[in-house]
Amino acid sequence: MARTDNHRLSKPVKPSMPRLILFLALLLLAPLSHAWWNGDWSARKQITLDTSTSGAETREGLVNVPVLVRLHTGNFDFLSAKDDGADLRFIDGDDKTPLKFHIEKYDAVNELALVWVQVARLPPGNKAQHLWLYSGNEKAGPAGDAKGSYDVNQIGVYHFAEAAGAPQDATGYANHAREFSGARFAGAAIGGGVKFDGETTLVIPSSPSLKVGPAAGATYSAWVRVEAAGQSSILFSHQDGGKSIVLALENGQVVATVNDGSVSLRTSPGVDLPPGSWHHVALAVGEEARLYVNGQKVAEVAARCPELAGELTVGRGFKGELDELELANAARSADWIRVAALGQGGDARLVAYGEDEAADAGGGTSYFGVILQNVTLDGWVVIVILMVMMAIAFMVMISKALVVNKTDKSNAEFLDAFRGLRQDEAGSLDAGEDPDESDLKDSALLTAMFGKHDHYQNSSLYRIYHAGIQELKRRFGDAGHGELSPQAIDVVKATLDGTLVRENQKLNSLMVLLTIAISGGPFLGLLGTVVGVMITFAAIAATGDVNIAAIAPGIAAALVATVAGLAVAIPALFGYNYLGSRIKAISADMHVFVDEFLAKIAESYSR
Repeated sequence: MARTDNHRLSKPVKPSMPRLILFLALLLLAPLSHAWWNGDWSARKQITLDTSTSGAETREGLVNVPVLVRLHTGNFDFLSAKDDGADLRFIDGDDKTPLKFHIEKYDAVNELALVWVQVARLPPGNKAQHLWLYSGNEKAGPAGDAKGSYDVNQIGVYHFAEAAGAPQDATGYANHAREFSGARFAGAAIGGGVKFDGETTLVIPSSPSLKVGPAAGATYSAWVRVEAAGQSSILFSHQDGGKSIVLALENGQVVATVNDGSVSLRTSPGVDLPPGSWHHVALAVGEEARLYVNGQKVAEVAARCPELAGELTVGRGFKGELDELELANAARSADWIRVAALGQGGDARLVAYGEDEAADAGGGTSYFGVILQNVTLDGWVVIVILMVMMAIAFMVMISKALVVNKTDKSNAEFLDAFRGLRQDEAGSLDAGEDPDESDLKDSALLTAMFGKHDHYQNSSLYRIYHAGIQELKRRFGDAGHGELSPQAIDVVKATLDGTLVRENQKLNSLMVLLTIAISGGPFLGLLGTVVGVMITFAAIAATGDVNIAAIAPGIAAALVATVAGLAVAIPALFGYNYLGSRIKAISADMHVFVDEFLAKIAESYSR
C-alpha cells in the first residue's frame, strides 16, 4: 500500500492544455510587463551609478542619497521633452518605482539642466546600479519634490539658483538665509553661485531644526573657489554661546576648530586650497572631527560635536566664490562625502549616461539615431536649409538633363534634314510656318517633358534657322526670291547671333543655383558645425561634465551639418560639370550652324 501511494505521488502531473497555454503566455508577457514604465512617455535614458574603483568608490551601502544629474546637449535630447522639463520622471532600476527629484535649473534654449534625484540605495563597489530617466509626454505636469529629495538629516541645502534675494533652503525645513549682500553669478561648480568680496557675509538664522549635538553629530560642506592665495577668513561658523564649530582659512590653508565650551581642538596640519579652482570642502563632526577636501580625508582630531542651536555664518572675511552649501544634523560617513564630491564635481565619476531609447523601439537606437537625437536646434535649422538647397539642385539637374537630351536629339534630327536640302531650298524648310505659332514660349522643363511641336521645335538650331528664315521672308515677301545687300546680310547675321545668345541663356538658366549649392553648401554646413561645437563646449563649461562620453555625442551631432553641406555640394558639382560640358557642346554646334547657314544665305541671295 505504501508503495502504491509512493508510486502515485511520483507520477508526473499532466497539466491541462488551457493551463499550459496560460502559463506559456505569462512567461512570454512577464519580461514585457515591466519593459516600459509608462506608455505615455515616449523616450527614456539609462543612467548608471558607478561606486566601483572606476567611479565614486564606496565601501559601504548608502541609502537615500541625493545624486546630481547633469543634462546637456551632449547627453540628452531636449527636443523630446517639454520646454520646462515638466515631463521628466526618474524611475529606479526595477523600472517600476518612481524616485523623488527636483529641478535646480532647466534651460531648454541653451539645453542645460541640473536635476537632483534621491537614489534609494547605492550598493558598494558596484558599476551595474542604474536608474531610468523618462521624458516625452506633452500632457505630463511637473512632479518635482525638493522637500522629498533629501533625508530627514539634511537640514539645509542652498543651490544659489535664485536670481536675487536671500538664498533659499531647498529642504523641507525652510532654513532660508536671513541676509546676504554678495553678488550672484552663473557658471559656478554646479549652477549658480555666490561671490564674496571680504565684506559680505551669508547668515542663516537659528531655528530648532538647525540644532546639532553629540548624539548624531553634524556635517557642513560646500564647493569653494578661493580668489587669492594666503588669505585668512571664515568659511562656515556655527556658534551657540561659547561653543562653536568653525571651518576657516588660515594663510591659505583650510583648518577646522571645534569648541565644546571648555576645550578648543583644531585639525592639524592645515591643507592648502589652491586658488582659482573649485574644491569640495566638508567637515563631519561626531565622536571626532574629520576634514575632507575633494572627497579625501585630509585631517582628523578627536573632538566631539557640541550642542549647537545658534545661527550659521558663512563667508566672513572670505574673498572667493561658493556653491552648493549643505548642512546635516548627522556626521556623514566618508563614503557619503566621497559620493557627493565625485558625483557633483566636473569629472562626474559617479554618473554615466546611456543612449536614448524610444518607446516603440524597445531598445537602444543606432549610432546614427543617437547622433541625430543630439543635433541642436541651430543645427536643424542649417540642415533644413541645406535640404531645401539639395531639393532645388536636384530639380535643376533633372530638368536641365531632360532639356539638354531633347535639344541634342532634336538638333541632330534637324541637322540631318537641313544638310539634305538643295541650295535653292534653304529657305523653304518651314515656309508655311506662322511665326507666332512657332515661337517657343514654354519653360524649358515643360517643353522638355510635355512639348510636342512640329518642325523640330525642341531644337535650338531650328530656332536659329527659323529666325533667319523670318528675316528673309520680311525682305522677299511672298515672292520667296531676290537679292540681299551686304548690309541686309549683316542684319540677318545680327539676328542669328542674337537668337544664338538667347538660346545660350535658356540653356544656362538656373545653372547658377548649382554653383550656389556647390560653393554655399559646405560653408553653411561648416557654420552649423562650428555653432554646434560652440554650444557643446558651452554646455560642458556650464555643467562641468567634461568626460568624453559627454563631449562625443555633441561633437558628432555638430558634424552632421558638415555632412549635410557636402551631401548638397558633391552631387551638384558632378551635375554641374556634366551639364556644363553638354551645354558647351550644344553651344559650339550653334556657332558652327550660324556660320554654315549664313554662308548658304550669302551664296544664294547676295549680289
